[in-house]
Amino acid sequence: MKIGIISGSVREGRNSAHVARWVKEHSAAFETEDLSFEIVALADFNLPLLDSALLPGMANRNYDNDAQQAWSAKIDELDGYIVITPEYNHGVPGALKNAFDSLAPEWNGKPVAFVSYGADGGIRATEQWRQIVANFDMYDLRATVALSLFEELMGGNGLEPLERRAAEIEGLLTSITTTTRILTAGKAAVLGVNA
Repeated sequence: MKIGIISGSVREGRNSAHVARWVKEHSAAFETEDLSFEIVALADFNLPLLDSALLPGMANRNYDNDAQQAWSAKIDELDGYIVITPEYNHGVPGALKNAFDSLAPEWNGKPVAFVSYGADGGIRATEQWRQIVANFDMYDLRATVALSLFEELMGGNGLEPLERRAAEIEGLLTSITTTTRILTAGKAAVLGVNA
């Protein structure tokens, strides 16, 4: 099993890279022979705006361009996701929303948790994401971490999380690993294969 830590900003000097590294550092305590975590930087995929006449849900994972196809392959190989999301203007970032919209079956039925950041911790973005991922029948986990842009992210120079964040990220990681194990085992049982 593999859980992706999606660094969801594409801006130059993005804070999501610092946050993703912090999540990855904490995830090391949860890694086992059959469970690993991987940082997936959205910026590495250079996704175009979704403009295809063929809806992603009808494309059968066969997309019009190479960037979208590479994004599909990466997301499809993951069993769960921790999405690092900034909050832009009280909402979700456009590039990350486009990345979700560019796919469909790759997301379906998988667990997702959110680590957000913004002026008020990015909580409005997380609440909007909950509505979005419901459309993909994803398992949206309650555990979240909401980081303050002004108190914890140092103007693009790193992350200095408050002391209580250690317990929060541990709770999130416990939730995502437990849920991913249960869902993966259940899927394997239904399909009659070994997980």
